[in-house]
Amino acid sequence: MKRLESNLPNMVLSLTVVALAAAALLGGLYVLTADPIAKQKQEKQQQAIISVLPAVEGLTIAEPEEKDGMTIYKAFAGDSWEGTAVEVAENGFGGTFKVMVGFDKDGNIVNYEVLEHQETPGLGDHMVNWFKTDKNRQSVIGKSPETTKFVVSKDGGDVDAITAATISSRAFLRAVQKAYAAYKTGEVQAVSGASILQQEASGEEAATDVQPAEEQPINDTQL
Repeated sequence: MKRLESNLPNMVLSLTVVALAAAALLGGLYVLTADPIAKQKQEKQQQAIISVLPAVEGLTIAEPEEKDGMTIYKAFAGDSWEGTAVEVAENGFGGTFKVMVGFDKDGNIVNYEVLEHQETPGLGDHMVNWFKTDKNRQSVIGKSPETTKFVVSKDGGDVDAITAATISSRAFLRAVQKAYAAYKTGEVQAVSGASILQQEASGEEAATDVQPAEEQPINDTQL
């Protein structure tokens, strides 16, 4: 077979063929992985809903409601409303993150789970456990925005920020405040639709003691 001359048209043709082949390969991989990824994401979301709600026997979760970009999941034991989980997105230091915050019927935070984040490893990503660790004033568990000022202590609030990650901490606490506002809008509303989840596990998730990151000059600490 005659060898193609190394000229511009042949180079363009070769690159086009390679690009089309790569695109086809990536497209095939996306089709193969899209469903498993979506299923995994849904399972993580459902587990988060259960883990942030009160540990009540026979707890069921009503069809979700949307409010100002947030998703609200009301929990019931029979006809008795026991609490609400709220999924909220907020802009952090590294980009948008999502968190599920659970409240009992008195408005106290039961637990929270960070669903997605792009915060700095070793700094802002400590939000996953920092605000549920019972150390100094960093935990928000068992507290309510009605009695606790969910603002970092350096800004005059009642919560200790993640060391060297003040911006991430402020963003997390803003998310909690937004979730509480959504919770308040539907705290006494009746069940809406059929149950979509049922709590099978009981007990609270154990808090993990997280050692604060070492102080260092980084933009996330800027005012």
